[in-house]
Amino acid sequence: MSALSGLFGDIYKNKKILITGHTGFKGNWLSAWLYKLGANVVGLSLPPSTNPNHFDLLNLPIETHFCDIREGEKVKKLIESIAPEIVFHLAAQPLVLTSYEDPIGTYETNIMGTLHVLEGCRKTKSVQAILNITSDKCYENKEWIYPYREVDPMGGHDPYSSSKGCSELITSSYRKSFFHSTSVKLASARAGNVIGGGDWAPYRIIPDIIRSWQEKKVLSIRSPKSTRPWQHVLTPLYGYLLLGEQLLKSHQHSSQFSYDQGWNFGPYLEANVSVEELAQLILKSFPDLQIEWGSVSAHHEATLLNLDSSMATKFLGFSPVWNFKTTVEKTTEWYKAYFDKKDILTFKQIEEFSQNICLNLK
Repeated sequence: MSALSGLFGDIYKNKKILITGHTGFKGNWLSAWLYKLGANVVGLSLPPSTNPNHFDLLNLPIETHFCDIREGEKVKKLIESIAPEIVFHLAAQPLVLTSYEDPIGTYETNIMGTLHVLEGCRKTKSVQAILNITSDKCYENKEWIYPYREVDPMGGHDPYSSSKGCSELITSSYRKSFFHSTSVKLASARAGNVIGGGDWAPYRIIPDIIRSWQEKKVLSIRSPKSTRPWQHVLTPLYGYLLLGEQLLKSHQHSSQFSYDQGWNFGPYLEANVSVEELAQLILKSFPDLQIEWGSVSAHHEATLLNLDSSMATKFLGFSPVWNFKTTVEKTTEWYKAYFDKKDILTFKQIEEFSQNICLNLK
């Protein structure tokens, strides 16, 4: 029997679920996992921007609407016509360096886009729960060693980070202004740097390594001493699905605990390592890759950032499941299988991750 059977109390089975940004890295993996859980998944997103891309490789038989979330009226009409029961909002401009190149587009997408999605949900009677996916960079980063907790202030130095802080404030405002007197549950989720197979986005360490290896070019690593909380893409998705489960249950039955708030989903502490350490581990699978160390980004990027996920552990039963070593192994395994055999290991790894969840629950 598949480890997926009974996972999350089968709450997603046959549910109409809207994922915005389903052609993106995390959106692809979330769509695949929910599809395997028996959900009726509908996607709303821009077309994939890279070739190859995980969306086309998976070729999931799900309903897809290509739309820019900055088009407010179109987004609202689409959400009403789709009539989802739960919405996972992942559509965003997700890159720090791109936010320096296009700050206006970043703010329009991450702020106005979020407003358009929330307005569409507010006008759609079928919606029971909404989860806005933001980022660990939404916090006012003081570059200290202490992990950030959900009660710490929002902030952000660069346009991307501040746009995510704004998205969190908008979510809180809508919860208090429009959903407090309804049964609709609205929460937000913050996660650190995710890695895994199927990512070809620019300005990200794993895709940059893969591209340089393919093209036999020297890879220049910027800010190699910067530390990040690395986690496999399935780790935060597990947190999102746990939270979504409780939001749906809270919609149906009143709960003493308020699940409709902001949540952190971070890795084990040992996964907080430098960009250089991560690259050195990846090099073991791609030994002929040449790396140039020591280049520093011309723009400000956080050098230290960590999340406290203890609230999610206590109230949701969340754990990272895969440690840092396994995370790197599964990531390199995915790319090696793709380039060596054209195998797509996405569903295999979702099953493996689900098996590990079941073992942890025993």
